Amino acid sequence: MKFILDNWMLVALALVSGGLLLMPVMQGMAARGISAAQAVQLMNREKAVVVDVSDPQEFAAGHIAGSKNIPLAELEAKLAASVKNKNLPLILVCRSGARSLGAAATASKLGFAQPQSLAGGISAWREAALPLETHAA
Repeated sequence: MKFILDNWMLVALALVSGGLLLMPVMQGMAARGISAAQAVQLMNREKAVVVDVSDPQEFAAGHIAGSKNIPLAELEAKLAASVKNKNLPLILVCRSGARSLGAAATASKLGFAQPQSLAGGISAWREAALPLETHAA
């Protein structure tokens, strides 16, 4: 204990340095979202609900089977009515993953317990050779 009291500045410096070194790693993990493989696991094991926040035209061009289309501009107003169980994992998807990051934050604000963004969006899903459904617009 005497060592810590005598060298409190060094201990504080070590703690601050460690925290600063870990910060980019933690931010990167939070900002990336989940991979396509992790999304499939959530869908199969935990009955995750997939919500595509793309525009209707993008959704019609290719979306994950069983996903619900709620455009980002309408998400706050329509999400709670479309997904009743707020405790189920929620996977938010868009074309590239950028819009779905903001959508995950909105879902969290609305009280959803496990909102996740699909990192890379539909593009990453396609690159993982996972199936997409299409509909005529």
